[in-house]
Amino acid sequence: MTAATPQLVVHRDKELMAQAAAARLITRIVDAQAARGTASVVLTGGRNGNALLAAIAASPARDAVDWGRLDLWWGDERFVPAADPDRNAVQARAELLDAVPLDPARVHEMPAADGLDGSDVEAAAARYAQELAKAAEPGDRLGVPAFDVLLLGVGPDTHVASLFPEHPGVRETELTVIGVRGAPKPPPTRISLTLPAIRAAREVWLLAAGEDKAGAVALALSGPGELQAPASGAYGRSRTLWLLDRAAADRIPPQLYPPASA
Repeated sequence: MTAATPQLVVHRDKELMAQAAAARLITRIVDAQAARGTASVVLTGGRNGNALLAAIAASPARDAVDWGRLDLWWGDERFVPAADPDRNAVQARAELLDAVPLDPARVHEMPAADGLDGSDVEAAAARYAQELAKAAEPGDRLGVPAFDVLLLGVGPDTHVASLFPEHPGVRETELTVIGVRGAPKPPPTRISLTLPAIRAAREVWLLAAGEDKAGAVALALSGPGELQAPASGAYGRSRTLWLLDRAAADRIPPQLYPPASA
């Protein structure tokens, strides 16, 4: 089995999925900090990403994390003003980040539409790419840190981050961060990591819950190619983990994919 071969964990319902994913992520962060002193995680928004953060906030085990030695990044962001409630970062702060003692210098929000670059989303994307490059170690790929875990929600159309089927961003192979215009879901202007940047992560975890995600999950796992199903092109260097509830996994033939190890 290669790192790109996905492993599946299917939970009874979305609540249990969020709680189990929270416990899994806490353990992964603690292990990384024990091994190297620090850890880095790329957050995702949406209902499943926010549910995961809320479950961490509610977990007694959250205190096992040294929050001051954790770097947080984002896989994508809505290019709206910094205080806009639609921003993934604003939602993440409400669910978890404001409740734990993070080092503000290690919380790497993507630029907002009222930031230094104004409405120039390409310049804002380039600024975030520079921030990533500054944090990368000499041996890291593409000038992107080797994230311990990169979280992605899977959309009903198989999009991940702000990479949509047949959209130009899916084809990007040189840049690590792009400005996205004309996204098929609002708001239309966004910033996103590219697939090469996503694949620089040690582990990529894809989250999907609910029957409205079942078709997307089955399609992405059937190997159609990333242009048609961007989620199929999201995989980690050492592990690719799909965390699902039963409703989202309903259309996957169970014999096709082995369960994940603990």
